[in-house]
Amino acid sequence: MAKEIVAMLLAGGQGSRLYALTQKLAKPAVPFAGKYRMIDFPLSNCVNSGIDTVGILTQYQPLILNEYIGNGEPWNLDRKNGGVHILPPFQSAKGSDWYKGTANAIYQNLSFIARYNPKYVIILSGDQICKQDYREFLAFHKEKEAEFSVAVREVPWEDASRFGLMVTDGKDRITEFQEKPKAPKSNLASMGIYIFNWDVLKKYLEEDEEDPDSENDFGKNIIPNLLRDGRAMYAYRFSGYWKDVGTIPALWEANMEVLSPEESGINLFDENWQIHSRTSGRTIHRIGSEAQVTDSMIANDCHIDGIVRHSLLSHGVQVEHGAIIEDSVIMGNVVIKNRAVVRHSIIAENVVIGEAATIGASVSEEDRGAKITTIGPDLTIGKGAKIGANAMVEKSVREGEIVC
Repeated sequence: MAKEIVAMLLAGGQGSRLYALTQKLAKPAVPFAGKYRMIDFPLSNCVNSGIDTVGILTQYQPLILNEYIGNGEPWNLDRKNGGVHILPPFQSAKGSDWYKGTANAIYQNLSFIARYNPKYVIILSGDQICKQDYREFLAFHKEKEAEFSVAVREVPWEDASRFGLMVTDGKDRITEFQEKPKAPKSNLASMGIYIFNWDVLKKYLEEDEEDPDSENDFGKNIIPNLLRDGRAMYAYRFSGYWKDVGTIPALWEANMEVLSPEESGINLFDENWQIHSRTSGRTIHRIGSEAQVTDSMIANDCHIDGIVRHSLLSHGVQVEHGAIIEDSVIMGNVVIKNRAVVRHSIIAENVVIGEAATIGASVSEEDRGAKITTIGPDLTIGKGAKIGANAMVEKSVREGEIVC
């Protein structure tokens, strides 16, 4: 049965700028805001926007991500016609190859798209925190009679050189594309979310694959080729919440913004646009009689006897008596023992922080988004150990050891 639109979700990136957090899992599987993972956001956007056919392109460390997605039931994507499909690189008659770039990843799965013979294909990123109604984006694409549309956001001019930028005319038609230019002509930053007419996407991906000099990338190759040929290309201005969480400071900042939804614009309690997850459901946790919890989000099955301030705790976290957590993101099944102190940090899953250990430090206001201590998954931080501000820890720390 043909579909009007199919979504292709790029979820195979290594996430190297998240360092210790992505040594054992794909970036879209990184926990976020207590009970979510990054990939929950594009999947929820799809189902909330009426898109019921999603291909998820995986590659790097896919096991946890694949298990998490399962049959797609938490996102109402367990469908007989359509639904969610995991699409790793595979062996074909011509051999096998890793996905060489974003365009090549879609190219290797053209046969999947062709099964549904859609009129449109929306290409999404699995590692952005964004609440977006793709129906509005598609309506814009149709109204403009576009062959390619890209979602963009206005960014401060002083930051524009860090992005891929779309230069447009007075009717939002794209006239030029600048990739991280020194002298920006626009402040319309690409969000990496595209809608193509299916026939156009297929043609340009096949041509790109035949070019031995191509880097097989949408930004570096496909978009410039569309411009070269004078295709109908438009920029869709998106004004809602969006954040690329590809760095430790950005991930920490996005988690902190969840605690101030009125100010930041990211409301995870919006009943009209629910973000679904495999851990969705009623939040159940235990707060001890001497515990203090302020300005924080606490997920399922947490046991708190210490002090938690302005922090986000994922499922199964234990905070023992006398422990203090401030301005931090604590991922699942972490144990923080008696009198340990965690400040301005991101602690990955299954970490044990020993008695009286000190992780991170209080920082000045100007350093709040930069000097973040990060502890990788499955580690033990020994009793009395001290780990300084902005440290990146990828192996266990012995009792009393100091890590700067």
